[in-house]
Amino acid sequence: MKYFVVFFFLIVSSSAFSQVLAPVQKVSGTIINDNTKFPLANVNIININKVKGTITNDKGYFEIEVTANDTLHISTLGFQSLKIKVTNDWVKTKSTTIQLTEKAYALDEIIIRPYNLTGYLEVDSKLIPIKENYRYSISGLTQGYEAGEYSPNAFGKVMGSIFNPADMLYNFFGKRPKELKRLKEMKKDDTVRNLLESKFDRETISVLLGVDKNEIAQILERCNYSESFVKTANDLQILDAISSCYEEYKILKRK
Repeated sequence: MKYFVVFFFLIVSSSAFSQVLAPVQKVSGTIINDNTKFPLANVNIININKVKGTITNDKGYFEIEVTANDTLHISTLGFQSLKIKVTNDWVKTKSTTIQLTEKAYALDEIIIRPYNLTGYLEVDSKLIPIKENYRYSISGLTQGYEAGEYSPNAFGKVMGSIFNPADMLYNFFGKRPKELKRLKEMKKDDTVRNLLESKFDRETISVLLGVDKNEIAQILERCNYSESFVKTANDLQILDAISSCYEEYKILKRK
């Protein structure tokens, strides 16, 4: 009887373990315009759970590694972004067709620069204004803090975040340990890196971190990055800033 109990326990444990570690499989798909039914090339597909990405070829075709119930984020310029879950049926059939809907307005925001470039370095270097976004170095920490405009208030914000890290950062960092642990992984995949480097809308970052776009701006302000940086940096630079701030938060939390 004792051996039967042990044997039964091993079977149940192995069954549960196999369910937790679902096998990684490769699925494929074709992305088309839901209006014209034509295939869409260069569409970005990111597996949010595994932080792996790929893009469609000129026939709208793609392949990506998944496990059942992973979530894929699909986006391209001029079309509504889409989040879909990998179903067991898709894993079994290995292929599916996904339709994207065109946006009513492809351009949500246009930034007009306050100066016009001529293409001549000597002239353009005089036209472009120099922005002084100061960073303060705190003794004992390896990284500095960007405080924005040079003013007493800017320095006060820096010191406030140093001496009150829990009040400033816990609501953001403390509730998302799993997502933030994947920050370094997000930059390892070339497709994800290239996509973030070319985007300025914070959509992909908000999806990967599971946060609202407004929260991204708020946390960078609390980490004392200037308003100019928050507005003009690309998504990869924003990801680096959040990652840097998170590492500093962990150091301060341990102390």
